[in-house]
Amino acid sequence: MGVSAESLAAAIGARVRQERQGHGWTLDRLAEVAGVSRRMVVNVEQGAVNPSIGTLLRLSDALGVGLPALVALPETGRVAVTRQGDAAVLWTGPAGGRAALMAGTQPPDVVELWDWTLEPGEEHVSEAHTPGTKELLHVLAGTVTVTVDEQAFALAAGDALAFPGDVAHSYANPGAETARFALTVHEPRVGAPRSENPHA
Repeated sequence: MGVSAESLAAAIGARVRQERQGHGWTLDRLAEVAGVSRRMVVNVEQGAVNPSIGTLLRLSDALGVGLPALVALPETGRVAVTRQGDAAVLWTGPAGGRAALMAGTQPPDVVELWDWTLEPGEEHVSEAHTPGTKELLHVLAGTVTVTVDEQAFALAAGDALAFPGDVAHSYANPGAETARFALTVHEPRVGAPRSENPHA
């Protein structure tokens, strides 16, 4: 049975609060480091919102834990299994598309494995991730247009694309059928000191 959106929001909120307190940070300090509003931090910690993937990335980067650790259930060993229907769904499109974080590794070099579905006409726009982030996308069904730093790439089932994730990018389904793709994101040096806020 999958995790409900409410349960996931509550679990994320508890983890954000735990990590923030572990750093000895106030709500204002986390908001400043993550580049989000204090109100958003409060709402996330209270489980009152389902934050966007971009907001979750900002918070996880600021806390130095990586996105997978922020949304995952506690692991019982070195091997983590995600059963069908149990992945954290972190984006839902207006027509029913979804992005599920299937698996991920721990810092400092975080790798995320995503299962994306886009219904016809749906698009997900992503802000630039932290410097050095790379993405690999493999289309499993349908057609997907990936725009990377304003350059569009039309992909069909079986096609793959490697691109920098540290620039603005988006995924869209221009076709008449459901599109599905696997996405791997590599974010290096999570938690390493940075000279400036990468999201500023």
